[in-house]
Amino acid sequence: MKLFRRRSAALSPVEGSVGLSESVATLGTVELRDRLGNLAGFAAAAGAWLLVAWIVTTRDPRLDPEAGLIGAALIGLAVGLTALPLFWLGAFAMHHRVALRGDWVRAIRRAFWVGVVVAVFVALRLQGAFQLPIVLFVLTMVVIAEMTLSVER
Repeated sequence: MKLFRRRSAALSPVEGSVGLSESVATLGTVELRDRLGNLAGFAAAAGAWLLVAWIVTTRDPRLDPEAGLIGAALIGLAVGLTALPLFWLGAFAMHHRVALRGDWVRAIRRAFWVGVVVAVFVALRLQGAFQLPIVLFVLTMVVIAEMTLSVER
C-alpha cells in the first residue's frame, strides 16, 4: 500500500529566491475497497430514500398508525445509510487522506446512532410526544454512549 507518491517541485522563477528543489510528498488516493464501500453506502441510501418516498406517498399515518412507525423506521434507515459514507469520508479527510484501521467500524457505529435518533424523533413526533426534555435525554444518552465507545486506548 503506497501512502505517498513523490513528485518533484518546480524551481522558483524569481532570481535569488530559494526554490523547492527537493521532492514534495503528496498523499495517495482512496483504495478500491474504500471507494466501493462508499459507493455501496450511497447506493443503499438511495434505495432507502426510494422506499421512504414510496411509503410517504402511498400510506397516510393518520389513517394507518403502523404506516407512521414503518415510515419512521425507513426514514431513520435512510438517514443512517446516508450518514455512513459521510462519516467515513470525514474521518478520511481529518486523517489527511489516510484510512486508519477502525474508521469503518466507527463510521458504522455513528451512522447507526444517527439513524436510531432520527427514527425515535420521527416516531415521537407522530405520537405527539416530541418534547424538549425527551429530546435532550435521548441526545445526552447517545453522546455518552458514543464517547464511551470512542475512547482512545
